[in-house]
Amino acid sequence: MSFLRRQVVTAALTANALRPLPGFRPGIPSFFAGWLVGEMAPHVLALTVADAAAHATGRRRDPRGLALAAASVAGLSYLVLQARQVRERAEDSLVEALGADYAEQLDAEPTPADLAVPWRRLVVPFRMRNAAVRVERDIAYDPAIGRRGLLDVYSPADGVPDGGAPVLLQVHGGGWTIGNKDQQGIPLMQHLASKGWVCVAINYRLSPRSEWPAHVVDVKKAIAWIRANIADHGGDPDYVAITGGSAGGHLVALAALTPGDATYQPGFEDADTSVQVAVPHYGVYDLAGSTGSRAAVLLRDRFLAPYVLRRRYADDPEVFEQASPILRITPEAADFFVVHGTYDTLVPVAQARAFVERLRSVSKRSVVYAELPGAQHAFDVFPSIRSSHVVRAIDRYLHWHWNQYRRERGRVAG
Repeated sequence: MSFLRRQVVTAALTANALRPLPGFRPGIPSFFAGWLVGEMAPHVLALTVADAAAHATGRRRDPRGLALAAASVAGLSYLVLQARQVRERAEDSLVEALGADYAEQLDAEPTPADLAVPWRRLVVPFRMRNAAVRVERDIAYDPAIGRRGLLDVYSPADGVPDGGAPVLLQVHGGGWTIGNKDQQGIPLMQHLASKGWVCVAINYRLSPRSEWPAHVVDVKKAIAWIRANIADHGGDPDYVAITGGSAGGHLVALAALTPGDATYQPGFEDADTSVQVAVPHYGVYDLAGSTGSRAAVLLRDRFLAPYVLRRRYADDPEVFEQASPILRITPEAADFFVVHGTYDTLVPVAQARAFVERLRSVSKRSVVYAELPGAQHAFDVFPSIRSSHVVRAIDRYLHWHWNQYRRERGRVAG
């Protein structure tokens, strides 16, 4: 490919990352075109500069290509700046919800080094091994459903703290139709496991082979398994946090808001499926179109109805409403830390805003909301500037929450 053509492609991808195309149909290709460029902006920037420098020193220079390269460099630099702003945005969200003194309630306040961009870690972002973390793979939480009923356990390689470690359950996304337990949430799980947590990543049944509500039933089965078995892996069965993105974010929010709901616990109605805190990323909160959002209605009628819930909204609206986290909020809702990007073209940020507004008006517990400038869907799948800041903000929130939980139960002094 010629230099000019390379720069045309780079400029188009950069422009899309800066201003992705909204809408139900264009939003999907816009996401795929902009997601990697947005999260790997430093890498694309370095390659563009190197390519332009090599071309500029050659005999045949193309001013059009060099102009496009200059425009791409400017746009990519702005994307890097936007990603770095997440550190302050996330911290402001924590302070707003928890108070300016929340960091004093952590085991140790974060140092500037703790908050800095881990550039060395980001050079090879898809290499996600961590020697400080041990992984036990393919443990059955529901043998009856085969591979979809397996989970992995991440724990500190040198052992868990005395008294049992806090537990995080990770639920993958993938539009309720694809995905696997070892594909998402890895940076967060490795980070927390290296700091003493026990993390559990699950598979669950998928559509169209399995019909709703099999997906959330499996999430609740996994919670019940954790309550009954996680002590054998060093976890504290009394403290469970839950996280996940996209469809996983939907399942996380719904599970956190419906503890003990017999509809979603067939055959294990008496099991404790409550969680202490939920951290959904770019989740779907309105499956019924109750907010009046055109995007939510289109998703409901063109995707959820034919492929996931396998029924029309007009024939059975109650099923869609019961599956909508925004309609299941009560004063007893678990604590929430909701994360969403401003440029999410798959699940528009308006859904997160409406969900958080409803949570804050009804729930008696903490509600943190971090809206990330310039972030697309799936920004946290691999280590990046943005995801590293989000991971560490979640770390601070969850450790604050864990310490609050222990103080309320007299497990720690203070």
